Amino acid sequence: MTRVAVAGYGAIGRELVRRLADGVPGITLAAVGARNREAVGADLRTFGVDAAVESIDALEQHADLVVECAPAALLPEIATPFLARGKEVVVLSAGALLDHPHLLELAKEHGGTITVPSGALLGLDAVGACAEGEISSVRMTTRKPVAGLVGAPGLDESGVHVDPDLVEPVRVFSGTAREAARGFPANLNVAAALALAGVGPDRTEVEIWVDPTVTRNTHTIVVESDVADLTMTIENVPSENPRTGRITALSVVSLLRKRGAALRVGS
Repeated sequence: MTRVAVAGYGAIGRELVRRLADGVPGITLAAVGARNREAVGADLRTFGVDAAVESIDALEQHADLVVECAPAALLPEIATPFLARGKEVVVLSAGALLDHPHLLELAKEHGGTITVPSGALLGLDAVGACAEGEISSVRMTTRKPVAGLVGAPGLDESGVHVDPDLVEPVRVFSGTAREAARGFPANLNVAAALALAGVGPDRTEVEIWVDPTVTRNTHTIVVESDVADLTMTIENVPSENPRTGRITALSVVSLLRKRGAALRVGS
């Protein structure tokens, strides 16, 4: 059995805990990291879960693997204890990896592993396969409802005022995946994941639109390479947090389920 800790108990963390409580072969939920430990402990009991509830920097003693479901700024605090002991960290705040390359060096030094699941994106296996050949360009266009982008620091930097009564789509960003991940840290981890799978954060082009005509977080990826040309679109149903999709937590469940499976489909 692999002992799993979930660091963070927002929309994604809570859904992941609920799914793990239902049972995943080979996986046991050992600990949850949260600020309000008493309230989270009470919630876990409603799921029938007997897991430790700790601060996010005290999870390593309980688990073999941690799933980071927290604000991006907390990634080093969560990941460092696990990587220093050669354990695995599943990272949802992929954009934070671009600002903390020392985490990869720590993993290499101690035999740890950093895993970035597909999350709210699609086709990362195909992009990775293309990267084994020669990719000439990668472009991603993201469209989100107004609520999905409110509060992003990149909006202030762009000087674009997002009116709640907006009726026409407005482009609020055009640049690289590295810039997108920094300006929209709660929204564009998908851009970082795409960049890590393909040609890197400085060659991956990103556009972000606030679009009142859509109700789902939508990402369209276009890849040109000598292996294949890809055009892919995903429309994610938002979770209770409009910045993230429901599929994100399920992507982690799928990843964990594969660990002990006799049949694994997809690279």
